[in-house]
Amino acid sequence: MLDQQEQSSETQQATPAVSLVIPLLNEAESLPELIRRLQKQLTELFDGSYELIFIDDGSNDGSFDVLCSHQQQDPRIRIVRFRRNYGKSAALSVGFERVRAPIVVTMDADLQDDPDEIPRMLEKLEEGYDLVSGWKKKRHDPWHKTMPSRLFNAVTSAASGIRLHDFNCGFKMYRREVVKELKVYGEMHRYLPALAHWQGFRVTEMPVRHHPRRFGVSKFGLSRLVKGYLDLMTVLVTTRYLKRPLHLFGTVGSIFGLAGFGINLYLSIEWYLGNTYFSNRPLALLGVLLIIVGIQLVSMGLISELMVRNSINNDQYSIRDES
Repeated sequence: MLDQQEQSSETQQATPAVSLVIPLLNEAESLPELIRRLQKQLTELFDGSYELIFIDDGSNDGSFDVLCSHQQQDPRIRIVRFRRNYGKSAALSVGFERVRAPIVVTMDADLQDDPDEIPRMLEKLEEGYDLVSGWKKKRHDPWHKTMPSRLFNAVTSAASGIRLHDFNCGFKMYRREVVKELKVYGEMHRYLPALAHWQGFRVTEMPVRHHPRRFGVSKFGLSRLVKGYLDLMTVLVTTRYLKRPLHLFGTVGSIFGLAGFGINLYLSIEWYLGNTYFSNRPLALLGVLLIIVGIQLVSMGLISELMVRNSINNDQYSIRDES
């Protein structure tokens, strides 16, 4: 699946103060300036105690060679190289497995995220939060990216119960225990704040500067909308309703059943008042169908509840501390 380029030294072995996880795909032109700016900022802020973990997600433009040349000059750079493109979630998951610092920062490699925002994010984290998510309040992207993003954020905010303006911003700061508990796969990187929130971590956001893309092109197409919708359904079912499936299936099933009952009650009243044209009306068939589907959904919820009760384990709960 991947190759690793890591150097062993006293700097590498010492636990750093901050770990940066940076996924990338064909960003060879951006990397030299990004590394230079990060080295300058992190040296000033953390006295040089840092590690840069770059996840090369199958680049074919020489990005890996650029990283290797910089690693020879700075052993705090660690490189993981995928043999093919697996996606941002896979890159973050591999990066999270390797972080060693108590503070973890994720950002994109295209220079649109500003490393100078890291001190402000650290101040916000020290207010008592576990995850600080960036908010590209003034976003320098074309409309065909910003408009779907606004719709995505509005739907996700309503569905998840956590009010954020920009779930998909790659610029985030975490405490290490957060990234060690999050399971990132598929396209789940879009929902990391929601996943952390449902795990009981304290999540907030702050506006960050966003710059126009200077090199290369965006790696995300319109297909991400469909994938994002499907992954949102997955997130809701596997987190918010994992321990109470009847709340999901029972609610939807009850709505369907009540709608069907209401339709057939209305038609029954019409029949009683003298309208004999009843049995083969499409509306009557719809009412019966809704009742049947509603009963099936409630039954699925009850069966799921029995399965959850049979398999529930106290180890599945997220515990903040213990004394």
